[in-house]
Amino acid sequence: MPVASVFRATVFRATVRRPFLPETCVLAVVAVLVVVGASGPVPALAVVALAGAAGSTLAGVRLSRLTTRSDAPAVNPAGGRLARRRAARPRRAGALLHAAVVTAGLTAAVLPLSAAQYHPAAAAAGLASTAVLLGGGLVSLPRRPPPPAQVRLRRLLDLAAPGVCLVLVAWLLLPYAGVAAAARLAVAVALGVLAVAALTVLTGAHRSSGTARCRSGAALTLLGLVLLAALPAAGRAALLAVPPLVVGVLLTAAGVRQVARAGADPPRQATVVWPRAVLPAGAAVLATVHQLHADLPPDNTTVLLALAAVPPLVARELLPATARRAAPAVPAAVPDPVIVEERGPVGRAALLRALAARPEPAAGALLVVDLHLTELPGMAVRDDVAAEAVRRARAVTDDADEVFDLPGSGLAVVTGGGPVLAYALGTRLLTALGRPYEVSGAVLRSRASVGLAELAPGRPEDLLRQADLARRRAAQLGRDRVEWYDAYLEEQLVRRLDLERELPGAVARGELDLVYQPVLELADRSPVGTEALLRWRSPVLGTVFPAELLPVAEDLDIVGELGAWVLDRACRQLADWSVGGRRLWMSINVTTRELTSPDFVPRTAAVLEAYGLGPDQLVVEVAEPQVAAELPTVVARLAGLRSMGIRTALDDFRAEHASLAQLRRLPIDLLKVGPEVVAASSDPHRPLLDVVVTVADRLGVEVVAEELESAHQVDGAQRAGCHYGQGYELARPATAERVEAYFEEFPFASR
Repeated sequence: MPVASVFRATVFRATVRRPFLPETCVLAVVAVLVVVGASGPVPALAVVALAGAAGSTLAGVRLSRLTTRSDAPAVNPAGGRLARRRAARPRRAGALLHAAVVTAGLTAAVLPLSAAQYHPAAAAAGLASTAVLLGGGLVSLPRRPPPPAQVRLRRLLDLAAPGVCLVLVAWLLLPYAGVAAAARLAVAVALGVLAVAALTVLTGAHRSSGTARCRSGAALTLLGLVLLAALPAAGRAALLAVPPLVVGVLLTAAGVRQVARAGADPPRQATVVWPRAVLPAGAAVLATVHQLHADLPPDNTTVLLALAAVPPLVARELLPATARRAAPAVPAAVPDPVIVEERGPVGRAALLRALAARPEPAAGALLVVDLHLTELPGMAVRDDVAAEAVRRARAVTDDADEVFDLPGSGLAVVTGGGPVLAYALGTRLLTALGRPYEVSGAVLRSRASVGLAELAPGRPEDLLRQADLARRRAAQLGRDRVEWYDAYLEEQLVRRLDLERELPGAVARGELDLVYQPVLELADRSPVGTEALLRWRSPVLGTVFPAELLPVAEDLDIVGELGAWVLDRACRQLADWSVGGRRLWMSINVTTRELTSPDFVPRTAAVLEAYGLGPDQLVVEVAEPQVAAELPTVVARLAGLRSMGIRTALDDFRAEHASLAQLRRLPIDLLKVGPEVVAASSDPHRPLLDVVVTVADRLGVEVVAEELESAHQVDGAQRAGCHYGQGYELARPATAERVEAYFEEFPFASR
């Protein structure tokens, strides 16, 4: 007795915790049958019959309980005739769908019993009967109000391209020996429509509802029966019909049970977009590759189907989202639902309310525009400029677009256009808002930045944040541009915000560090100097390199502080290495902002004197791409350094025509060329490095080949006439202690 009690309790707990255990067992048995049928011991039609019977039997048992009212909710006789009819709808739908799954199972079971010549007719008859019963059952299920016609059109265009891809897959892969082209195309279209319908329901916003499961199950069931009717009964291809048929009948039964038991639909979920975009396109590519691998040339229908996927994509991008016109009315606090002219925080609140009131599925884009005035007018003038900006934005937007005046000399536009039209609107806004503003007797100019974010289900605050992040990115890249939001952009901007927050005070906290990369003479591979490379060892962000560090420092206007620290630390280290007569040079990199500051030359001389270093032991490097903007001032500063005996170098030399032309004007001692110039020397028709070395020799400038990462590059640089080299192939950057140990291996002479 105790054993029986424990057994009953265990079974009860397993049933409660695993309500779909029978379905799992049936699916496992069906999978085994398919494997056995594919390997050959059991005929394919026998596997179809057994699998179809197993799936339809379990589904029929589930649905029959609804028809006997064991799972159905009780009907209150006092609720009225309408209430009784509504309560009976799930039961009526269950009866029709029960008949449908039984018919589908009988269709699969009768095929092995009928003669081969009657297989198509039997499958077609079962398909027709099942389709009628499924249609009646789905109509009897509770339905939501239909969306507006514009929304239905947009959904149709969204599904057109995946549907065409799946039709193409069916056309290419299914065997159609001896079948007329018209019948083959009809079957391919039916398979594609059913497959995309099931995929859409399974990935839609209401995919967890019982009605959605019923619809997807019906689509999969019909897909399996179409495959049974179209595929040859004698081959193993008929096994392709088993998975959709079995899964379809089980999913239909599960959906009806959920409709009968649930008091309300589950909450709306975010639509899973990637399966609709990736799976059909990937299947079409694989099917095409299979055809080409089989040496089957594409026919006219294949080409037409491939081309038919393009027009829906173009139409989807160009179709305005006019569904917003059917949206609920904007709250009374907003007087005009199209254009809202407000000042202060109310503008942001109105924008969030409008985004929250948009119908689903959301379509279109949000544009956030920032007006950066080159002058700093008073508050009254700023208000006039903002009002004029709203009027200009209104002139270039459509009637259905919404314009919001945001605080801080900015505005926002909610448009229903697709990505192409939204980007075009952004460029029109840049043109309109970039014209001068004549207000209060003054002429002001602005440089606009536009951030774009595509509307999607979610919180309005998140959408506004995404558009604002894109706007900030446009401002960082120089303004007068339109930037789209994406997840990678957000990672970059968050990283940038972290850098801006942590970098101030890094010098005081002792977080900066230098590593040193030796510079070698290529003739004997002996070190002649080093280059000091800045590293920021942040405890929060990890190691940050100059390429990411310096742009942030320039925006924060602390480049001078960092440069002063680098100069002092590098000279102090060079003084330590010079003890004992060792003679090396130390290269430091400076920006044009540092170099052009009035105190750079005297400050550098003071540091050299403080550490007892000769001027020729310091090399000041400036990057060639930064020189052109302030060429006269850079020339003057470099000349001042050379007059003191400090050597100068031009880094990142690009060997272009303009670079070669300005090379004569720059007072430099060293010219550093990168791998793009060194690699070009291996081409006998483009001896670029040879040309650079020849020009440098005529100007009395020595060439340093940097970023040498292979022995081939080192040999090429030496053959071309480069005196010095630097790179991983010669010596890697390292700490001061490791570099000093490296120097101990070489005898040093004065250079």
